[in-house]
Amino acid sequence: MAPSTDVSCPNGIERSASALPRRDKHGFEHRLRGSPTLPSERTKAVRFVGIDIGAEKHVVAEVNEASEVVLKPVAVAETAQGYVELRQVLGEPKDVLVAMEATGHYWRNLFAFLVSEGFAVALLNPLRTSRFAGEDLLRAKTDGVDAQSIARFAAQKRPRATAITDEATAELKELVRFRDRMVQDFGDKLRQLHRLVDLGFPEFTGLVKSMDSMLATALLHEWPTAQAFAAARPREVAYLRYDGRHFVGRQLAQQLVDTAKTSVGAHHGKAYQVQVKCLCEDLDVLRRRIRELDRDIEDTLDKHQVGKLLTTIEGIGSNTAARIIAEVGDPARFRDGAALAAYVGVVPATSHSGKHQPLRSSLTRIGHAGLRRALWMPLLTAITKNLWLKQYYDRLRLRGKPPKVALIAALRKLLHAIHSVARRRAPFVPVLPPEGSA
Repeated sequence: MAPSTDVSCPNGIERSASALPRRDKHGFEHRLRGSPTLPSERTKAVRFVGIDIGAEKHVVAEVNEASEVVLKPVAVAETAQGYVELRQVLGEPKDVLVAMEATGHYWRNLFAFLVSEGFAVALLNPLRTSRFAGEDLLRAKTDGVDAQSIARFAAQKRPRATAITDEATAELKELVRFRDRMVQDFGDKLRQLHRLVDLGFPEFTGLVKSMDSMLATALLHEWPTAQAFAAARPREVAYLRYDGRHFVGRQLAQQLVDTAKTSVGAHHGKAYQVQVKCLCEDLDVLRRRIRELDRDIEDTLDKHQVGKLLTTIEGIGSNTAARIIAEVGDPARFRDGAALAAYVGVVPATSHSGKHQPLRSSLTRIGHAGLRRALWMPLLTAITKNLWLKQYYDRLRLRGKPPKVALIAALRKLLHAIHSVARRRAPFVPVLPPEGSA
C-alpha cells in the first residue's frame, strides 16, 4: 500500500507534532547511517552471502539481516559443475547481496558468472574484512569462518554492488600489468648482465654509459668479455650495426679494444660468455615486446573515452593514463577529487594524542601505493611542463613549504584535475591565476 500524499511521515502515518528529526527513524525505509539501501529491501528481507575465494574451490556461507547463520559453510569447486551447485544453493538472485574479497585473479570467473546470473556482487578490500573479523577476537581461521565473516560484514556494512568492468578498461588493465611484468623481467636481466660485465670487463660501463641500450647488448653479444674485445679488430667492431641502421663507429671501437687489453677483468671462461650472450638476447626480446605493448596500450586507450581525455593534462602520457584507468577504473565514480586522493593515499597520516602534537605528518600507509609510485615521475614532469601545476608548486615553495610537501600537494591537485576531466567528460582546460597573485 502506497503512503498517503497528505501526511509528513514516510510510512504514510501522521506522526505527532513534537519536534522530531526531519526523517522519522521509526518510518518506512529506515537504515543505518552510511548504509546504502538496496531497492528490494522495501518489500523483502535481504539475504547476505559471503564467499571465501580459493584457487580450486570456494566456500559459501549465508546470513540474514540480523547476522544469524542461514546457510552453514559449503564448498563448491571452480568447475562448471561447481557453478551449477552454487547456483542451486543461492536460489533466486532477487534480494541477495553476494560479497567476496578481490583475492588475486581467482575471483574473476566467479564474479562474471554471478553477475551474468543477475546477482548483486560486492568486491571487498581484504584489509576491511580482516579488520572486521578482528573485532570478534576469533581464535580460529578457516575457509568456513572467513566465509561467515564476509557474510556478516555484508549484512552490517551493506557495501555497494560492484559494476562489471567494460571491455576497454579490462584490456587496459591486462596490458598495463603485463607490461609491468615485462619491465620487471627486463630489470632483472639487466642486473644480471651488470654483474657479469663487472667480472669480465668492468671498464665497459665507462665507455658505454647505458647498459640497457641496444648498443651495449649488441657489443656484448659479439664480444662478451674483455679478452674477446682485446682479440677483435677495431675495424670489425666499428662496423657493427647495432640497431639495424647505426654503426658503432671507429672512435668508440678503438677505445673498447685498447681498454680491453689492459682490463682488470679476470673472468673470461665459457660459462661467463654463455651467460652474457643469453642475457643480451633476452634483453633484446624484452625491449621489442615492451615497445609493442606500448603501441597496443596506446591503441586501446584511443577506444577509451576517459583515458584519452586524461592525456590532455600536460605531464600525463598514454602509459600513465592507461595505468590510472587500469587501477582506478573511471575516476568519476569517486564522490570528488578528495575521495580519489584518499584512495590513492595522498593524505597525511595525522597522529595526535595528548601532549603528542607533531607539526608534520607522513603520508598514510593506507592507499594504492603502486599507483602513487607510478604517478611520481609524471608529477615531476608535470611541474616543469604544465604551467598551471608549476605555478601552484612555485607558490607553495615561496610560502616556505619544503620541496616534498609541495610535491605531494601538487600531486593531490593533479588528482583533482584527473577527477574533474573524468566527471565532465571534457578535455582539461587550466585556469591560471592572475599574475602577481600569491
